[in-house]
Formats: sequence, structure tokens, C-alpha cells
Amino acid sequence: MARHYELIHPKTHLRVLSRYEIQQLKDVSSRTHELLRRCSYAVLSAGSQNDDYLELEKEYKDFNIVVDQEDRGVILRLTGAPASAFVDNEIIRGVREQLFSVLRDILYVDESILKAHRFNLNKSEDITNAVFHILRNANILQPDMQPNLVVCWGGHSIAPHEYKYTKDVGYQLGLRGMDIGTGCGPGAMKGPMKGATIGHAKQHNRSGRYIGITEPGIIAAEAPNPIVNELVILPDIEKRLEAFIRLAHGIIIFPGGPGTAEELLYLLGVLSHPKNQDMPYPLIITGPEETREYLMDIDRFIGDTLGDSAQQRYQLIIADPVAVAIEMKKGVERVKEFRRNSNDAYFYNWSLTIDHEFQMPFDPTHENMSNLQLHKDLPSHLLAANLRRAFSGIVAGNVKADGVKRVRKHGPYQIHGDPSILAGMDKLLRAMVDHGRMKIRGDYQPCYEML
Repeated sequence: MARHYELIHPKTHLRVLSRYEIQQLKDVSSRTHELLRRCSYAVLSAGSQNDDYLELEKEYKDFNIVVDQEDRGVILRLTGAPASAFVDNEIIRGVREQLFSVLRDILYVDESILKAHRFNLNKSEDITNAVFHILRNANILQPDMQPNLVVCWGGHSIAPHEYKYTKDVGYQLGLRGMDIGTGCGPGAMKGPMKGATIGHAKQHNRSGRYIGITEPGIIAAEAPNPIVNELVILPDIEKRLEAFIRLAHGIIIFPGGPGTAEELLYLLGVLSHPKNQDMPYPLIITGPEETREYLMDIDRFIGDTLGDSAQQRYQLIIADPVAVAIEMKKGVERVKEFRRNSNDAYFYNWSLTIDHEFQMPFDPTHENMSNLQLHKDLPSHLLAANLRRAFSGIVAGNVKADGVKRVRKHGPYQIHGDPSILAGMDKLLRAMVDHGRMKIRGDYQPCYEML
């Protein structure tokens, strides 16, 4: 039940704004105001188990946020905010901090990245620099820390036994001093963080980091979970993915849906680039025993599309959280040695080559989805880039506002390509549907057709 709340003051950062920034945020017709409104509502809805965009849109309709400047600094006035964000009429501290993180990132990206013309966002080097500046402005980059950040990817819609497994893995990582980064939503994004909090507590580690990395198109359907203590919003999915892999010292992938497949394909495509062949980058795919068949489907799909060389870039470990944590710890030590010997930063992987194809935002219109080149004669890293785009479009059609509206208006996306590639995609997607990995609640209606 939503109620009327107002007068939210910052306690930590972004206490003052310019008159120009205030005006931008007050202009209800501006893109900036709508971004702030949508992302703020997502943060206030933390813990929601609803990923149905159409239902969320109804709840969101009565919400509004107004930014004012008073003598004491910034103040937020909220109308129609979810009651779950408050305790005894006081906003939860973690929610307050995430709310002002949203304000910080939206203003910085709009004024210092998109409008300032400091970066040519059609050039690879400038895109990488823009991602760096966004992360630095959010205070995510910590130059004095040793390598210990493990990024965990996985589905937001998973069964209870899978969620428990992600917590068990997070617990083992926490015992070994690893911090956790995820897409910040529910399911396999929340589980590792929750497990790591216990591991950190047992080791009396009071400085554990639980970094959530998201973007405006997906935050409404995957609201930040309440464990996230450092939130950053990148402007689009491609910059979000680049932020993940340049920050991470290793990555663990749990069973998930098309979003997880998109992330895996992105990373394997980057690691398949000839310039990255010798770079240590620990990558583990894991899940409980009940997911063995599904994980083997993913492994076969990678082998059939990207080949043996891509399969060599990851370890497949099933039903063994301790082994996952031990192998990841070893891998992070190799990363540390490599970075030290190559004089690269511990906090941002500058040496990683990311092809321009992986950095340019993909707009999943019906035409763009139909025109994707999914052919075996493409170099493996470029085929991975196009496969990533195909899964990105399916994510959009499932949960993103623009994608859901497009599919409702024009029907399912049509995907073309080599029969063997499409057959593998179709088998994997059907397995996702059968295992309930597309949607938290309700029956799933496919937003795609394989032709």
C-alpha cells in the first residue's frame, strides 16, 4: 500500500545542487526527470518480487518525486512512495543512500558524460574512459584495496534450492575475504551478497562491499536488493557490462535466464579477442546438482556456437560451493600477479581489450533483431557479440518498458540465422521457460520467434 511521504534529506553525499540541476530535475517533461522518477521508484520498491512491467507501471503511475534546494541543502519530496521503504514513518537508511545514489548518477551522466562532449561515445577508448569516470564519481574505484571483487551473475527468477546454493557460494567467498558485485536485483543477485554478509561477519570483516551495478532500462523490473551498500547506475546495458568486467577480478555465473546468457556471451566474446588470449580472468559456471542438465545445455550451446576455445575460458563446477570459492581465490591471486607484473591498476582493468562491437548500444527494435547476423562464418568474438544482442532483445521483450510495449504492438521479435545456431538457441530458451527462468510470477508468453 502506497502512502504520502515527503522531506527526505541526504545524510552522506550530494547535499547541494546548482540552480540549473534543480531546474532540470523539476522539468516534468524532461528525460532527466523521468529517469529520476523511474529509478527512484525502483529503489523505494527494494525487495519487490514482481517483474511484470505492466503491473509495475500501474503502481508507478501515482508516484512522483520533486527535488528542492533549501538553506540546509537538497531535499526530496515524495508522493505515492511504497510503504515498504519506511519504518515508523522514517525512510530506511539503506534506501535513503540508494535514493541519493540514483540522483548522483543521473545528474553526472547527463551533465558530464552525455551533454558535456568530453567523450566521443562512438570511440572505444572514450567509452572506456566514460565508464571509468562514472565509476570514479560514484566512489566505486578504491585504489588502496587488494584484488578481491567477485562479480556474480545469475537469474532473478530462480527456485528456492538454487537461491540457497548462491548463498552458500557467497558465504564461502565471504570467509575468504572476497567482496561481491552483482546486478543488484533479487534471486542470484541477492543470494551471494546475503551469504557473504555472514562470511564477513564470522571473519569480523566490517568493511564488506556489496556493489550493485544496474542501468535505467532494467532497474524497474530488478529493483536493488536491500543488501547493496554501493549502487551505481550506468546509462545503458553495454556500459553496465563493461563496468562489470573491468571492475571484476573474477566472475561466477549461476543458472539464469536470457539476461544471464547475454552476460556470459558478452564476457566470452571479449575474452575470445586475440589480444585477451593470455590474460588470466577466472570464470566459473556453477549451480546445485538439480541444475546439472541445464548447465550442460549451456556448455553445449557455447561449444556448438563459439567452439572449444570459448569453453576453455571457464570452469564448470557443480554442487560444490567450497570448490568454487577455492578456485576463485586461486584465480584472483593469478589476476593480482598479472596486474602487478603488467603495471595495470588493481581497481580497473585497463588492459582488457573490448571490441567496438561490444560497446555500441543495441536498440532491440523488430528491424534490428531481424537483421542480426547469426552465422558460423563470422569470427567467434563477433558471433558472440551478435548472440549477445539477440539475448539482450529477448530480455527487453520480457521486462524492459520499451521492449514490452514494442512486442505488444508489433508481435514477437523474429530472429534469423544458421539453422544449427537457431536450434541451439531455441533449445536453451525452451529450457529456460521449462525451468521458470523467464518470469518470477505467471505464465510466460515468448517475445521471440526463431525463423
